[in-house]
Amino acid sequence: MKTFTAALLAGAIAVAGMGMTTAAAKAEETSPFRCKEGETYAMNVMVSGVEYWFPVYEMFKQAAHQMGCKTVYTGTPDYDVTKQLATFEQVLAKQPAGVLLHPMNPDPFIEPIDRAAEMGIPVVTFAADSPNSKRVAYVTSDNFREGATAADTLAKAMGGKGDYAILENPGQDNHDRRVSSFIRQMEEKYPEMKLVARTATNQDPTRAYNAVLTMAQAHPGLGAVFMPEASSALGAAQAANELGGKIKVMSVDVNAKVLDMIKAGQMFGAINPNQGVQGYMGFMMLFLAAHPDLIDPMNDYKRSGFNPFTLPVIDNGFSIVTPENAQDFYWDAYLKRRGTKGIDE
Repeated sequence: MKTFTAALLAGAIAVAGMGMTTAAAKAEETSPFRCKEGETYAMNVMVSGVEYWFPVYEMFKQAAHQMGCKTVYTGTPDYDVTKQLATFEQVLAKQPAGVLLHPMNPDPFIEPIDRAAEMGIPVVTFAADSPNSKRVAYVTSDNFREGATAADTLAKAMGGKGDYAILENPGQDNHDRRVSSFIRQMEEKYPEMKLVARTATNQDPTRAYNAVLTMAQAHPGLGAVFMPEASSALGAAQAANELGGKIKVMSVDVNAKVLDMIKAGQMFGAINPNQGVQGYMGFMMLFLAAHPDLIDPMNDYKRSGFNPFTLPVIDNGFSIVTPENAQDFYWDAYLKRRGTKGIDE
């Protein structure tokens, strides 16, 4: 009798569980926070092989999959705004539900972003912005705070005095902000730190390598070099090590080679934005902008005809990468832990 009662009770619980599962599944299917069949969101970048984008897309993809949506990774392998604009046009032609965009330069993207808005395709920018366009949101780490933090970190390591140089990529919005805030922080807070040289390397390691050799020859007391991205850091760090390792090289962003050099003490360090949050929040902003009926704010959006979902800036934060924590930022280990195919799915 006890056995029969136990079996009957177990069966009742199982049936109830099935009912709850079915109810949950139906609720999920009818949830307003679910994509329609085939609803697809795109991410578009320049220099598409740069490792920085991969964790961004990983979390963009995860957020989408959690809501039953599809994603595609697009862009150009070149550091060329004309080529990126062409890939952006190709994305628009496929009528995605929304686009997460890293615009290489702000102004050339104003017209195509505005046209996308007119087509009903919301655009969210990340890491770099096109502020005068009709993009609905911008997800980024605080580029000004990144530059200032890098300046504080380097200046303190140098005792607040010495010569430093800048490698830069003029015209790329987020890079310009990092460089300008770095220099301003040095000038305002560390008067004994002196800017002795600055060169445009445009993310080219060879240019960076040659630039640091030239700078060091012209300024024997050069103690530090800062750059707003990772590619130039490779060439700069190589040159610094060939010169005896006395020049502290610091970048924003990392890749596996940069991490290897930081761990080995061949590069001083880096600032790294929280890329995963960029991707995850970028998708959430796109979804809400693509489904404006979910939002009914008390403003004039109906009269004026603008998307009720607009969020000017979201700060995704950043980390300071040192030899002590560099191991935590390797893409291959992250991808293995997550068990996905990265940008290939």
